[in-house]
Amino acid sequence: MNKREAKELVEIFFEEIRGALEGGQQVKLSGFGNFDLRDKNQRPGRNPKTGQEIPITARRVVTFRPGQKLKARVDAFKGEAQ
Repeated sequence: MNKREAKELVEIFFEEIRGALEGGQQVKLSGFGNFDLRDKNQRPGRNPKTGQEIPITARRVVTFRPGQKLKARVDAFKGEAQ
């Protein structure tokens, strides 16, 4: 598979995930993790420059929870990247 084909495959893969999330579905990738939507309520925030309190609007965010196999692989490489 060349670079262009790999890029196209990855784009199709993420488009499928986007479509499922837009449809309100949870996306479970066995051995990797879960993508899900979460609603966040409006909350107070601050402008870092002025310190003025401003409202942070309610919104919907995508969350990712890694699976046990992914966590184990990442934990196996702790400290080796330095």
